[in-house]
Amino acid sequence: MSNTDKQNVIDTAGQVRKGEELDLKALVPWLEKHVPSLKGEPTVAQYSGGASNWTYCLSYPADDGTLREVILRRGPAGTKAKGAHDMGREYRLQAALKPVYAYVPEMLGHCDDESVLGAEFYLMEKLNGLIPRMNLPKGLKLEHGTTRQLCLNALDSLIELHKVDYKAAGLDHLAKGEGYTQRKIEGWSARYTKAKTWNVPSAKYVMNWLKSNQPKHEHICLTHNDFRFDNLVLDVNDPTKILGVLDWELATLGDPLMDLGNSLAYWVQADDDKLAKSTRRQPTHLPGMLTRKEVIAYYLDKTGFKVDNFAFYEVYGLFRLAAIAQQIYYRYHHKQTDNPAFKHIWFFVHYLLWQCRKAIKGKR
Repeated sequence: MSNTDKQNVIDTAGQVRKGEELDLKALVPWLEKHVPSLKGEPTVAQYSGGASNWTYCLSYPADDGTLREVILRRGPAGTKAKGAHDMGREYRLQAALKPVYAYVPEMLGHCDDESVLGAEFYLMEKLNGLIPRMNLPKGLKLEHGTTRQLCLNALDSLIELHKVDYKAAGLDHLAKGEGYTQRKIEGWSARYTKAKTWNVPSAKYVMNWLKSNQPKHEHICLTHNDFRFDNLVLDVNDPTKILGVLDWELATLGDPLMDLGNSLAYWVQADDDKLAKSTRRQPTHLPGMLTRKEVIAYYLDKTGFKVDNFAFYEVYGLFRLAAIAQQIYYRYHHKQTDNPAFKHIWFFVHYLLWQCRKAIKGKR
C-alpha cells in the first residue's frame, strides 16, 4: 500500500452535525488554561460513528506545517439515563488503565463544568490509524488469512483486558463487582421498560427468561461492554495490529462472558438473514472472520472458562442492545434529538427481541 493509499484509509472526522457545534468562544479559553499545550483556535470536525456520545477532532496547525490532532468527547443533549454519558468516569478509568493496558489513548484533560460546553467533556490523544466500521476503508482488501488474524488479534485484546489485575491498577472501586449478573438483568429490564414507546414490544418474555436462567456462578473482571471492531484502531502498516480500543463509557467490573455476549450481539456473519445484514456495523461478514460459535469456542479455549450453555450470555447481549437502541429511539421520539439516523431504530428493537427468542430456542 502506497503512502497516499495509507493516508486515504486513516479514519477521519467530517462535518459537524447541525445543532451539535462546539462553542469555541467558551472552549478555547478553557483549553488554554487547563491544557496549555493546545494554543489558538482549532479546526473542528465530528465523527459520524456512534449513536451515543458526541466525538470531535480538534486540529491545531504547527509551525512546520503539520497538524496536531486531539479528540474531544462529550455526552449528548437531552435526557440521559442515570449513570450514562459520565465523561469524568470514562476519563479517570482510562487514565488508570493506560499503564497496564497498552491499547488505551493518553488522557489530556477533563472538564466537569457544564457551563463551558453545556455538558461534561474530556480530551485525549488521537490514535492515527484505520477503524473497521461497516466495511473496511475503500482501497483496503485483506486476504482470508489476514482477516482471520485480525479477528484473532481483536479477540486476544479483549481477553487481555479480562486478565488485567484491576486491583493493582487501582480500579477495584469502579463498581460493586459481586452480584453483577443480577444487577444487569434488573437494570437493563428497568431501563427498557422506562424507555418503552407505543411501537415496541413489552419484552416481558425475554426479561423473565433472563431472570430465571441466571448462571449460578459469575466471574468478575474489568469489562469493556461495547467491544466491537468499530471501536478498534488498526495500524495502517499492519491492519492485523490493534493500536487502540476506544469508547470506555460502559466499562465496569463485571462478568467477562457477559462482555463477550455483548460483542456477539453486533456480530453479523456471512450466512445471517438479510435484515441482520442491513444492520451490520462492522466487517464480521468477511471471509476469514470467525462465526459466532467459533468466537465462543476460541474465547473459552483461551481463557479456560467452562460453560455448559452460552445461550444466557447471548440473549443478555441481544436484550441489552435492544434496551440501548430503545433509549436512543426514546430521545428521538420525544424530540430531544433530530438525528435522522435514529428515526427507524424502533424497528431494530423488534428484530433484536426476535433474535432473543431464537437464541433461547437454540436456533440463532
